[in-house]
Amino acid sequence: DLKLYDTFSGVLAMAPPKTYRCEAVTLSYTPLSEADLLVTMYTRDQGKVRAVGKGARRSTSKLIGHLEPLTVVKMSLANGRSMDIISQVEVIQSFSGLKDHLSGISKGLYLAELVDGFGAEDSPNPGLYQLMIDTLTFLEAEPESDMPLRFFEFQLLQLSGLMPELYHCVECRIELEPDTHRFSPNMGGTLCLECNPEDAHLRPLSLRALKVLRLLHRSGIAEACRLSIDSSLGDELKSLLSTTVSYWLGKEIRSNSFIERLHNETLPEVYK
Repeated sequence: DLKLYDTFSGVLAMAPPKTYRCEAVTLSYTPLSEADLLVTMYTRDQGKVRAVGKGARRSTSKLIGHLEPLTVVKMSLANGRSMDIISQVEVIQSFSGLKDHLSGISKGLYLAELVDGFGAEDSPNPGLYQLMIDTLTFLEAEPESDMPLRFFEFQLLQLSGLMPELYHCVECRIELEPDTHRFSPNMGGTLCLECNPEDAHLRPLSLRALKVLRLLHRSGIAEACRLSIDSSLGDELKSLLSTTVSYWLGKEIRSNSFIERLHNETLPEVYK
């Protein structure tokens, strides 16, 4: 019996590692050792995955160019002892038009940072995966538009179970009439003018901004991206949503700072 056990153990030890296939959008990579890459990706069926691209930094590697951020891929992976190994990659969508545009790629990397922060390993969220693909598609078509980002931020909160309250006061629960109100990221949404919770981080919420937020709640990305808003309303929406996303993420979003600098550099002097 002991001899049989030893033989069986040897067969197991010689068995090849288990492989699986997945569809993913790459979020980022970092160098690992002299020739490898540690790739972070968000998959449709497994959630966030980190895997090693062996030799991916070598110019002769079949993986080179296939693992850059903001690329949709089909890949084969083998289960490793501590981390899975990427064995094959097929590019489905490269978003090359987006990557050729500085504003577009900076916004794409902003989305990637949010998905990395909110996405969990071994916890699939197909809705979040599709949201990322859809938003990158609209950004590629309109890289200067900010509405895809606002739609993404709002839907990201909703898909994460963190959608801000827009229809009732989060404190007294009365139904909110169309009017100017206040918004608190840490309290979970909109407050009437009568309520002043002690620890609330309050900021004004105009009627126009409230209407757009409600539209983002009930509309798809195509309708949201067709919406034309002025710079004042755009700045208000950006402040409200990016602050809320940063609050739940628990840290500042690094790529957002670059978008701000890029925006300021392209503004006419009269607006600075």
